[in-house]
Amino acid sequence: MKYDFDTVIDRHHTSSIKWCPGNMLREMGLTERFDDETLALFTADMDFRCARPVIDAMEKVAEHGIFGYSGIKGMPEYNQAVCRWFRDRHGWSFDEEAVLFVNGTVKALELAVRAYTKKGDGIIITRPVYGPFTGAIEKTQRRVVNSDLNNRDGYYTMDFEDIERKAGEQDVSMFILCNPHNPTGRVWTYEELKRLAEICERNHVLLLSDEVHCDLVRKGVRFVPAAKAGKPGNTVVLTAINKTFNCAGLACSHAVITDAGLREKFKAVNDSMPNPFGIEAVIAAYTKGDEWLKQLNEYLDGTIDWAVGYIHEKLPGVKVRKPEGTYVLWMDFKDTGLTPEEVHDRIYNKANVCLEPGEMFDPVHGRSFERICIPSPRSVIREAFYRIGEQFRDVRGEM
Repeated sequence: MKYDFDTVIDRHHTSSIKWCPGNMLREMGLTERFDDETLALFTADMDFRCARPVIDAMEKVAEHGIFGYSGIKGMPEYNQAVCRWFRDRHGWSFDEEAVLFVNGTVKALELAVRAYTKKGDGIIITRPVYGPFTGAIEKTQRRVVNSDLNNRDGYYTMDFEDIERKAGEQDVSMFILCNPHNPTGRVWTYEELKRLAEICERNHVLLLSDEVHCDLVRKGVRFVPAAKAGKPGNTVVLTAINKTFNCAGLACSHAVITDAGLREKFKAVNDSMPNPFGIEAVIAAYTKGDEWLKQLNEYLDGTIDWAVGYIHEKLPGVKVRKPEGTYVLWMDFKDTGLTPEEVHDRIYNKANVCLEPGEMFDPVHGRSFERICIPSPRSVIREAFYRIGEQFRDVRGEM
């Protein structure tokens, strides 16, 4: 069937954190203005209806009418669906027992930190990076060890020499990887992953890879699971239907742990329970969602091409690079000649577009950046950029 990604679905006055968070965002200091005219593009949440098979599966659960305690034991089709998806789509094969259900990827990050490290341990991250990586480390009383990514005209690479030095420090026990990388949009190559895995193995540092954006890649780009480059005894991968199929509210994530010893340690701290809607959504998405995802990625490709082109033409002081994966753009306003405060005021208050400020991803070097999430109908994205463009008409950028 042909899916419709152009129709604007009104999510105001629902339970949507993205579209109804005004007071919360103001309390966080993210924006001073949030109203029904705000275009909310700050969080990785799609404004598209889910794939029809996923909706059908949950309607069937609703019709059944009983929503009691649920589990996937005795339902082999659940883990089989996860295994089939990654085998057929990404060439990564693992046994059904390797799949562990978790109530959300951020929770899975925290559980992995608790399972494999101890209080006071150092954990390496590569900023700019998804903010909850820092949160999972600090909340559990571990220590953030940052290795800045190299930025060459918006193309980010890992500083392997710096990572090697820091991995060799006393009490550094884990590296948390974002693959594909949020917010820069890099999809790490096999060679990059192999080199990283070898550094981790030499220094007895566990490689934990968050791969929730793995299915959202640009045409011609190949995603490689970190587990294909690293050894089973030193690699743990986190996956989910959340980003791929717009099901974040169902909190259906998975830790894929092929090593029995690592798996038992994770089980010891994991108290997650699925709900009946999530169970059926996962099975439906991973067995019948291929066509919806194909059409989604084609639509995202078109939106990203338009947005990057608009920025280059109409926002000459703003730097952006087409991402290899994810559905976010990482925009650098440094060459506009404006302060971060001035950029913020023009976008958040005057244009009334809510993005996510760069310091959420890198508190030291991120102040000139803004992240925009573009998985919305193209008319919404165009309106957001038109509004921003109007506020930057007097900016020509530094030569």
